[in-house]
Parts: sequence; structure tokens; C-alpha cells
Amino acid sequence: MITAHDIETLLRESFPDAKIAVQGDDGAHFAAEVIDESFRGKNRVQQQRAVYAALKGKMDGSNGELHALALTTKAPD
Repeated sequence: MITAHDIETLLRESFPDAKIAVQGDDGAHFAAEVIDESFRGKNRVQQQRAVYAALKGKMDGSNGELHALALTTKAPD
């Protein structure tokens, strides 16, 4: 079972300087906010694709450990 800490650790590998907050404790449904300078100038789809890539397949289909992730992404203000 995946935990919020596991998700944050995976995201931190790709976004070491990001502000990352992950919530959720049922092992399947989570909410994450990732605020990172690398998102500046990218649209929401591009930002979210970068986050999903960082999760390294944890959301892939029925075999994915992570079933639902409500995702908020943005560049710092």
C-alpha cells in the first residue's frame, strides 16, 4: 500500500526544491499540491504530466498502487 509519505518522496526526487503537500490516509485516494519553479510558463496539462511522470507508473491502470490523486500544480507567486 502506498502512503502520502511515499508519494511525497517520489515527487521530491523530481522536484527537490518544490513546496509539496500530500494528504490522504486510505491508501488509495490522495490530494497533492506541488508548487515548483519548473512549472513557470507551462500550462496545467504540462505541469500535471510532469508530476505523473515523477510518480513512475504508480497510477498506471488497475495495477497502479495509487488510484486517485487530486492534483494542484503551480509556479511560486
